[in-house]
Amino acid sequence: MSRYDRTPRTGADRTNLYDEITDKIIAELEASRVPWVQPWGTSAAQAPLGLPKNAATGRSYSGINVLILWGAVVEHGFPGQGWLTFRQALSLGGHVRKGERGTTVVYADRFTPENEKRRAFEAGEKAQAIPFLKRFTVFNTAQCDELPDDIEAATPPPPPGMIELQVEALINATGIDFRIGGDKAFYVPALDYVQVPPPAAYFEPINWHRTVLHELGHASGAAHRLNRNLSGSFGSKLYSVEEITAELISAFCCASLGIVPTVRHADYIGSWLEVLREDNRAIVRAASQASKAADWLLSFLPGAERLPDTDDMRRAA
Repeated sequence: MSRYDRTPRTGADRTNLYDEITDKIIAELEASRVPWVQPWGTSAAQAPLGLPKNAATGRSYSGINVLILWGAVVEHGFPGQGWLTFRQALSLGGHVRKGERGTTVVYADRFTPENEKRRAFEAGEKAQAIPFLKRFTVFNTAQCDELPDDIEAATPPPPPGMIELQVEALINATGIDFRIGGDKAFYVPALDYVQVPPPAAYFEPINWHRTVLHELGHASGAAHRLNRNLSGSFGSKLYSVEEITAELISAFCCASLGIVPTVRHADYIGSWLEVLREDNRAIVRAASQASKAADWLLSFLPGAERLPDTDDMRRAA
């Protein structure tokens, strides 16, 4: 039930999994609900703000799994963000309640077909691996009984004033050229600098910090950092994909820091829908890139350990 499905899937099966994920995101956007901005802090969300975690390992889920599990928490009104596979619940001395339905999350992997290995060998080239998704099932800890009492100890919110200090320390530690001025926030890839208006220009001070995280998210993609394609001109598909990625970076960073995520560019929803309808893998790639960038940015927080590069969602299980 919770085991990775190791049965080889046809191309159509793999495509269907991407379709399932993308169609759900599209439906949310069409309903004017942005999946990475869940109603934290309102009666619709019972769980505390934060990234979903595996309750057995303590590791945060990443990539598209964050959006999938956030959506499940809100949809079902779960009180926490801890998740377990069927076997993990048993290993902890508990069990999934009879009749509970799990949530399907995904695991990104790559494989190299035998014919590609032969072709590469004969041509003296490196074989090209093909990315694919595996699906597996997890259950919220609220769907389980007889788990240890401390299996999901809630992380206390940061003390008042600490969030702002953390973001400001992060700005300085990244080494990114950061400028304050003007009336617009932006990142200039060609000159590699971020500029945001002064904090006083924002109705709420925390909005300045949300904006900063969005623009630093763009800067994380520079060639000498995480090397995303930042060459898209305004209105292009590449531009829209990078905006989705920066929105997700900001949301993931905000959730980790105790800041309620918001949408910086809601007026781009139409262009995002166009991209997702055209490419059923775009949101999965964007979420993967966003997790890597959020990890990179958060690794500059005082006391944080610098993270090694990780592939997509491998660390989530």
